[in-house]
Amino acid sequence: MAQGQPRSYQAESIQVLEGLEAVRRRPGMYVGGTDVKALHHLVYEVVDNSIDEALAGACDRIEITINKDSSVTVTDNGRGIPVDQHPRMKKSALEVVMTVLHAGGKFDGGVYKVSGGLHGVGVSAVNALSEWCEVEVNREGKVHFQRYERGKPKEPVKTLRKMKKDETTGTRTTFKFDKTIFKGDLDYRFEALVQRLREMAFVTRGVTIKLIDERDGREMTFYFEGGITSFVRYLNRNRELLHPVFHREEEIESTVVEVAVQFTDAYNEQVFAFANTINTIDGGTHLTGLRAALTRTINDYARKNSLLKEADPNFTGDDTREGLTAIVSVKVPDPQFESQTKVKLMNPEVQTYVAQVVNEHFAIFLEENPSAGRAIVAKCLTSARARDAARKARDLVIRKSALESLTLPGKLADCSERDPERSELYIVEGDSAGGSAKQGRDRHFQAILPLRGKILNTERARLDKILSNNEVKSLISALGTGIGENFDIKGLRYKHVIIMTDADVDGSHIRTLLLTFFFRYMRQLIEDGFLYIAQPPLYSITNGKAVEWAYTEKQRNAILKALGKRSEKSSIQRYKGLGEMNPGQLWQTTMDPANRSLLQVSIEDAADAEHTFDMLMGEAVPPRKRFIQTHAKEVQNLDI
Repeated sequence: MAQGQPRSYQAESIQVLEGLEAVRRRPGMYVGGTDVKALHHLVYEVVDNSIDEALAGACDRIEITINKDSSVTVTDNGRGIPVDQHPRMKKSALEVVMTVLHAGGKFDGGVYKVSGGLHGVGVSAVNALSEWCEVEVNREGKVHFQRYERGKPKEPVKTLRKMKKDETTGTRTTFKFDKTIFKGDLDYRFEALVQRLREMAFVTRGVTIKLIDERDGREMTFYFEGGITSFVRYLNRNRELLHPVFHREEEIESTVVEVAVQFTDAYNEQVFAFANTINTIDGGTHLTGLRAALTRTINDYARKNSLLKEADPNFTGDDTREGLTAIVSVKVPDPQFESQTKVKLMNPEVQTYVAQVVNEHFAIFLEENPSAGRAIVAKCLTSARARDAARKARDLVIRKSALESLTLPGKLADCSERDPERSELYIVEGDSAGGSAKQGRDRHFQAILPLRGKILNTERARLDKILSNNEVKSLISALGTGIGENFDIKGLRYKHVIIMTDADVDGSHIRTLLLTFFFRYMRQLIEDGFLYIAQPPLYSITNGKAVEWAYTEKQRNAILKALGKRSEKSSIQRYKGLGEMNPGQLWQTTMDPANRSLLQVSIEDAADAEHTFDMLMGEAVPPRKRFIQTHAKEVQNLDI
């Protein structure tokens, strides 16, 4: 055979992956990849099984422990996985569940009316991707046990002992992720797990979920008797409310629809959609049904009560979503998800069921609470007028490229590269830093956009006012994505958008204002991993002709300690502003891809991020005052 030619395609070319080998070969198909997000997904898959027991009414306590060796233990007080012999497989049902794909008690609808684990690949996939896994089952008066290594059982299921009088039935699963699959410096993040477990507790009313981190002693317990009504109150705790929470739960054709809605004085929307307790972050038919029904119901109410004039057009979905906080949670016997990671619900009938519940009962709520109805309609009217003004302003901002039309303060110094994949934009504060950055950059692929002064606080302004701000207009033009209804990530001209500000109070404030803008109006930029924060050095330590850079106080102290007695003759410079560095130094320390350190901006917990921006950047003063008083003693660099 000639070199480089493919082998002949014969029967022996067809590979059959036995057991769980398919999961180990293609983990992305089962848990979404091998990054830190997929690592957390392993925990969620095991917890989902315990949640399914709770949905079946068989479990009211779930405990998750991150052990010191980064193994994870999930314990519940459910019925326990069956351990008796499977009639067809001729081995323990526990071993079948743990080692066979598409094996579980959720297919015929007899054991679980609704569940989050659907395809029977969840816990077996976790087992496959673990260095080792151990399962203890308390069932029928005995404690049963089996250990697996990389998905393969080390011995048959065995009985350890009889259950003690104070022990309950349930399942205890401990697994250690396989570092040959999840490579690099990956580990569990307490905050990321807290977010998901809090959501699970909100949508699984009456279940206690406890998270313990034995690596540092942190722990949190979640229990919400009010369910998703409590969730809405939690999300709106720093906002001015227009009415009490509307809540409705109904069962239609074996599907349970639960909705909680509240409008506030905010300018943005907070909506979360769940299917069988799983946060469907990409929405789906349940979210579509909720939004369409709310718009229709508010329009009908406004027309019926002459709050919209005959000549006025109907409210659009954008008008009725301003200031909306809502949760829609559905329990579906046979849910259809877009993928194994369950980010989008696809069942078409669910849209009809959700719309039916909202159309009927939210209409009754508005009629019975006329002050709430009028406040919501007034909010929508203001939103509609602002949207019309924003459209006119947006038309002035949008252009074919960042180099046409508007001459803006802090003019863009573009790069010669036209391929977004190889281009990056530095957003820099002030002309001084902008001048250094322009001279120090690599003009081929690095663009510089200096901003003059602080941009508008976009948490306290509608889009029409935001679009009248020159610095914001300059930013939108440079990025090329448009904004609002016209936002399109495909138009992004740079795949690295880097915020580079001074290491002082003003620099931190400008960075926060920019992050607020991106979070509220270009969130996809963050979600898709395009937004970064530059890390300029805090100190230069010069000893003779040698210069070392320290990016933290700890690094500075370590360098001085390493110099020993020579440190007494060293010259230390503290950099508060980027303009204090010459162009060569700025390139070497902060802009050269070979040396620089960039922080990628991400959103681990959307609900917490909403709360933080509300609290720190919103209109309400008391929550911000409480935050400052609580954390005052933690301040390290106070610039007075």
